[in-house]
Amino acid sequence: MVKVDRSVCRVPIFASQNGLAKRGGYPGLVFGGKRDDGRRVMKPRYSFLLLSIVTAIYAAWPSAAQASSFAYVSLDGENKIVVYALNDEDGSLIRKSDTELEGSAGPLCTSPDRRFLFASVRSAGKLAAFRISPDDGKLTHINTVTAGINPAYVATDQTGRHLLTAYYTEGKITSHGIDKNGRISAKATQQLPTADKAHAIMTDRDNRFVYVPHTGPNTIFQFRFDEKSGRFTALKPARVNTGENTGPRQFALHPKLDVAYFDYEQGSAIAAFDVDRKSGRLTFRERLSTLPKSYLGKNSNARIEITPDGRFLYVANRGHNSLAGFAADQKTGALKGIGITPTETVPRGFNIDPTGRFLYAAGQASGKLAAFRIDRENGSLKRFATYEVGERPWWVLVVKTN
Repeated sequence: MVKVDRSVCRVPIFASQNGLAKRGGYPGLVFGGKRDDGRRVMKPRYSFLLLSIVTAIYAAWPSAAQASSFAYVSLDGENKIVVYALNDEDGSLIRKSDTELEGSAGPLCTSPDRRFLFASVRSAGKLAAFRISPDDGKLTHINTVTAGINPAYVATDQTGRHLLTAYYTEGKITSHGIDKNGRISAKATQQLPTADKAHAIMTDRDNRFVYVPHTGPNTIFQFRFDEKSGRFTALKPARVNTGENTGPRQFALHPKLDVAYFDYEQGSAIAAFDVDRKSGRLTFRERLSTLPKSYLGKNSNARIEITPDGRFLYVANRGHNSLAGFAADQKTGALKGIGITPTETVPRGFNIDPTGRFLYAAGQASGKLAAFRIDRENGSLKRFATYEVGERPWWVLVVKTN
C-alpha cells in the first residue's frame, strides 16, 4: 500500500484567490477543515494522487512501448538523412529528426553492434560516420573522409572494424578502418581497381569472402578477405561472368545456406549462385524473371533483400514499379515466385525490418515511403501505410538499437 503524507497537499487559502480552487480547479485537492491558525487546507483526492504516483513511476521505468527501432531514409534530392521512430508492434512510423549531409545522400549501413551508421555522400565522393542515439535514433556526426567518385555501396565487415565501399564511376573497391569510436580512417587500408559500374560489396557470413557485382561488364568479382588486415585478395578465377544484358547489381546472402542471390538490373531477374565454403567461388544455379509475362514495358532492377530467416526474397522493379517476391526452399535454397506487389514509382531502395515482419519501400519519383506487412506464412505483402518523405528517397535502412 502507498502511504500518502497529507501535509504535502496543504495549500494556504490565498491560493484560491484566482478562483480555480473554488471551481475545483486544483486537480486532486478539495477544501477541508481549518488549521489552528484559522487557515483552511485542502485534502487530497486519494484516487487522483495514487494515479499520479503510478504514472510517475511508470514514466521513470523503461517502457516496453518506447521506440527501439528506427528507419533511416536518405534523400538524394535534399542532401539529408531522415530519421523515423518505428513502432515495433504495428510497424507505423513517426518522423523524428533530419541530418544534413555535404552532398547527395546515398547508401547507408550500420556497424554490427548498431552503435554507428555510415553513409555514402555520392556527389561529394565522401564517406560519413555517425553515432546512433539508442533512445531517439538521432544521428551525431563523428567524421567525414574523402573516398572516391560516386561511392555506390557501403557495408561493414562482420567484425565492424572495416568499412567496405564499391564505386560506380571509378570502378574500384576500398577498405577503410573503423576505430572503436566509429571514426573512419582518413586513408584507405586498400584500394583496388575492378571494372566499370561496381554496384555492391559485402562479406559472406563467415567474413572470409567478398563479392562485388558490376552492372557494366556483366560480371561478379570475388575476393578472399582478411578480417585482421582488412585487405582483399582475388580468387581464381577473379570474376564470374553472368552473360550479356544481365547487369548483376546487388545481392543477398542466405543466412543459413551456402547460396547467394543476385538481381540483374538489365535482365530483370533474380539469379541464385552456390557458394563453395572452402574456396569462396560462386557457381550459377538458376534464374527467374522478376516481371509478369504480360509486361512488355521498360524495367530495371534495383534493390534485393532477404528476410532474416531466409524464407523470402524481394526484388524492386523500376519501370513496372513493383516488388517481386520469391520463396527460398529452406533445405536447398531453390527459388519459387510468390507474387508481384505494386509499390511507389521507381522503387530504388527498400529494407526489411530485423524481425522480418515489415518492409519499407521508397519511391524515388514519388517522394513517398510505402509500408508493407509481410505474411510470415506465404511471404505476401500487404500495404498498411504510405508516408511523405521528401525529394528522391534513395536508401532505406531499419535499425533495432536493443
